Amino acid sequence: MSDLTGELIDGRYQLIRQVANGGMAAIYEAIDTRLDRKVAVKIMHSHLAQDDAYVSRFIREAKAAAALSHPNIVAVQDQGWNQSGVPAVFLVMELIEGHTLREYLNERGRFEIKDAINYLTPILSALSAAHALGIVHRDIKPENIMISNEGRVKVADFGLARGEIIGSTMTAESSVILGSVSYLSPEQVQRGIADSRSDVYATGILAYEMLIGEKPFSADSPIQIAYMHVNEEVPRLRSKRREIPENLDDLIARATAKNPDERPNSAAEFLDELQEIQINLDPKKNQMSLGLDLPVEPIREKTRKKDQIKSEPTIEDKKIETPRQLKRKEEKKQRASKRVRRNRKVALVLAIAVGVGGWWSLVGPGSQVVVPSTVGAKYEEAVSILQPLGLTATVVESRFDEEIAKGHIIESNPAGGGKVEANGSVDFVLSKGPERYSIPKTTGLTISAAQSALMKLPLEILPVKEVFSSEIPKGFVIETVPQSGTSIKRDAQVELIVSKGVEQIALTSYLGQSGEQALNELTQAGFDVVPTYVYSENVLELAVVSQTPAGGTALDKGAKVSIVISKGPRFTYIPETIIAMESVAAQNLLKSLGLKPKVIPTGKNKVKYVVSVSPVKKTKVERGSTVTIKVQ
Repeated sequence: MSDLTGELIDGRYQLIRQVANGGMAAIYEAIDTRLDRKVAVKIMHSHLAQDDAYVSRFIREAKAAAALSHPNIVAVQDQGWNQSGVPAVFLVMELIEGHTLREYLNERGRFEIKDAINYLTPILSALSAAHALGIVHRDIKPENIMISNEGRVKVADFGLARGEIIGSTMTAESSVILGSVSYLSPEQVQRGIADSRSDVYATGILAYEMLIGEKPFSADSPIQIAYMHVNEEVPRLRSKRREIPENLDDLIARATAKNPDERPNSAAEFLDELQEIQINLDPKKNQMSLGLDLPVEPIREKTRKKDQIKSEPTIEDKKIETPRQLKRKEEKKQRASKRVRRNRKVALVLAIAVGVGGWWSLVGPGSQVVVPSTVGAKYEEAVSILQPLGLTATVVESRFDEEIAKGHIIESNPAGGGKVEANGSVDFVLSKGPERYSIPKTTGLTISAAQSALMKLPLEILPVKEVFSSEIPKGFVIETVPQSGTSIKRDAQVELIVSKGVEQIALTSYLGQSGEQALNELTQAGFDVVPTYVYSENVLELAVVSQTPAGGTALDKGAKVSIVISKGPRFTYIPETIIAMESVAAQNLLKSLGLKPKVIPTGKNKVKYVVSVSPVKKTKVERGSTVTIKVQ
């Protein structure tokens, strides 16, 4: 997807710069020009915006986050489709200026114990709010935890969220491919099932990484990591870092248990136990803060200006006039009295002239009325203004105007300030409002019928655009751009979107290949994938056993494809090396083979070793069977 920096989305959001670019969407820093504030705008890649499934999942992310109101969850503010410029499906969120938890982990390695708890507390608080509404995040990982520059922790990206109020994201098993494999719970890998305990597991893995500085499992391929999550126990924290308290070690061990029933039931329960540990570590800690106590900058008092003292004006001493000065003053008075008499005569002549002129213009034959300004006023208001002046209003024209509202005056003749004879008339031009035309409904019509309907309006019809559709038959109109019912200006461009029918996609064969790869690629290609799992003596574990339909054919997009994935051999053998093994190592070996160890301790040795096994070594047994070992 090309960089959209500089574009104005939905006539409101000005994109400033691209801050992130993922497989599904790009995120931009933007300005909300309506409210004059910074926001983050998430725009789906254009090639995915044509896929209804991706668009639906994108909208579900908006609904999932919008349904949550919590200070530790990134708030969603708007969602829509950009129709005034570059076509785009977008999501508007609050802008978090800061870094992800992944960046902190890369920089710091492992965290101090108290710091790790301080970060985990708001994460669990946010998940508690989601779980209370029946929403499961299903993609908790460091990349989805934002840390603002002020220290506020925010959980982001509910794109895989699932719950009753937002609907499901996709079929159960195929949802496994969408999460981050390093944080997936065993039940998500095996059955694609996720509930609140799956979020607890992911948060437990996150806590392990923060406290130890590395992930519990690492391998060359994602499928190997997924296998380890299913078949191996997460190492205990204290085996890697001795100073970690035992109660914290026990809590993280329970949170990352392979069996969901052994974990805390929800993030709220996890949070309660974590807070008890936090109190033991620091009794003075304010446990009600949940990461919400942000530092508030003190208000600086403005320096007060001193009042200025105004000085009172001094009074000048009066001068004493001499006799000679008094004589000159008397002569000036006499000359002034002569000018006054002359000026009075001139004023009398002027008054007579003004009186005659006033009679001519106001009462006599030359009398006219000044027309008041009425542009922009309603026609009824203009009539009420003219009536007291004895003038009548006449509408001589009505026309469209982009600025003057319908029924208001565009112009008058005479214009405001002009004159008209008494009892005369003022001509008005009225506004019909902005010139707009409503696009007719064309969905389901043939191309010619739709074009005929549009040609009745003064619009510019663009060349037809053809797209695939699983709902509208080939050759019929899917929609118009802008959509039907939209009011547009004269000569505006209208585009018809016409169906090319259902898209045909070539089906590849995945026999013997990775089941995860098959789920991923078939789902991305647009097929409805239905996986099942069976034991197989001939096909490697997690590889594809069979596929229906077979590869090499072309199917409609959205068609159902069934794949059978191997769970490995049904039977295994009691290992020969189990005798004389240390008890814990022997149990782990049996578990890795899919067997259930039962231990019978004897003797008083602190470290116990296996002395016998039942069934005996080299015996062929079915996976899931119980094997009894006697240790002493």
